Amino acid sequence: MGIAMLARWLSLIISAMILLGCAPQAQDSQLELIQERGVLRVGTLLGPSTYFLDQERDAGLEYVLARAFADELGVELEMVPRYSVTALFNLLQSNEVDILAAGLDRTAQREESMRFGPPYQVVEQKVVFKQGSRTRPRSLEDIEAELVVMQGSSHDEYLQRIADDFPELPWRTTDEHDANELLEQVVRGDLAYTIADTNTLDIKRRYYPDLSIAFTVRENVDIAWALKKDLDASLYAEVIRFFGQLRNSGQLAQLIDQHFGHVASFNYVDTSLFIQAVENTLPRYRELFEKHAGTLDWRLLAAISYQESLWNPRAVSPTGVRGLMMLTLPTAQQMGVQSRLNPEESIRGGARYVEQMIDRIPARIRHPDRLWFALAAYNIGLGHLEDARILTQQQGADPDRWIDVRKRLPLLRQKRFYRQTRYGFARGDEPVRYVGNIRRYYDTLVWLDERGRIPSSPLIIALPDDSADEVN
Repeated sequence: MGIAMLARWLSLIISAMILLGCAPQAQDSQLELIQERGVLRVGTLLGPSTYFLDQERDAGLEYVLARAFADELGVELEMVPRYSVTALFNLLQSNEVDILAAGLDRTAQREESMRFGPPYQVVEQKVVFKQGSRTRPRSLEDIEAELVVMQGSSHDEYLQRIADDFPELPWRTTDEHDANELLEQVVRGDLAYTIADTNTLDIKRRYYPDLSIAFTVRENVDIAWALKKDLDASLYAEVIRFFGQLRNSGQLAQLIDQHFGHVASFNYVDTSLFIQAVENTLPRYRELFEKHAGTLDWRLLAAISYQESLWNPRAVSPTGVRGLMMLTLPTAQQMGVQSRLNPEESIRGGARYVEQMIDRIPARIRHPDRLWFALAAYNIGLGHLEDARILTQQQGADPDRWIDVRKRLPLLRQKRFYRQTRYGFARGDEPVRYVGNIRRYYDTLVWLDERGRIPSSPLIIALPDDSADEVN
């Protein structure tokens, strides 16, 4: 935790203690009322960085955090989603919800009517435009077309605050579209500019690589839960305690990593080529991925294959791995694959090998870490992965958490570390990139598939001429 954030946390703890000491005790506290009701009501914004339905199941960072907090309180959770910030604030002021968990920025204006919990994310706010649509502006003075932001958002507050300094800036607010829709309008060319928080922008750029960053307008923006200010501090104190426990245990960093750790890295060319491949190449093999996925999600299997071969059935590496799943010859033989260049055999063999890797990860390690470890082992081998896990434990971190082990994997390149391991030197940075790329590809495939954007086509696969006896 940085010094600045630690100072903010200590300030919140002291404030909560003072408020609790001063609060009258004649009637039930807010926390007691929630426990009597048996339900924690949480207002949130619908969106990929906050709360959404994943195959009809609640998902998103805010849902996971709210679910854990409700469990801590021993009550049920009721998520109350809205599309606009204004509607969300109205829920809180009318006592229809107890907490707002919506990726909200803590601002001076909002603190006049709301009490914010500890920051659990820090973001930047960027001016965004469509790649190639205009010359990239470097500052607000360069904005020559309309800038549109969501009404009631912190972006709205920011632009109001600087309005006198930039009287020529063309901007307006809207209550008809949320932040995600504004980004989509920029991609379509319906809007010239908008402002987006980096946690939202990083996710959207995986699906819309033409979203381009012009410049940063705000840095080090705290994201926190919000509570009503004129109520007692009982629930507020529990929020501070809850986030303190999450942070101290490492669970908060793990949750942030699960939802955002793989999206911050963005490559325009790679993302654009992937979207093109989804449209033009994936339909040829989709049926095979679905057929042989077994216990895996077929979209995960497809993501692994793209990372391995770019969905090229004739792919060959200098080390001799081949085919859609880039299997080594010993692995292919072990999986019963007769030809690594046969797309169906390669996919079937690769799927079974991934399942085998998952089964060989210690049972105590839970998903999704179990999957990330299995993918790393698929790439670098179980032996080197185990070396990195031992290094992680020796350095006082958790060998069962991917977020900790991935920091130690690159150390396998350094002699002072690998000479004390069983399996020696390894390019440990490669599985870190490998797993991160697959996570990005997989999330993108899920998003595209749920919106019907992965085309279907007849399964027509021409086998390579030399595929018949490649393993025999």
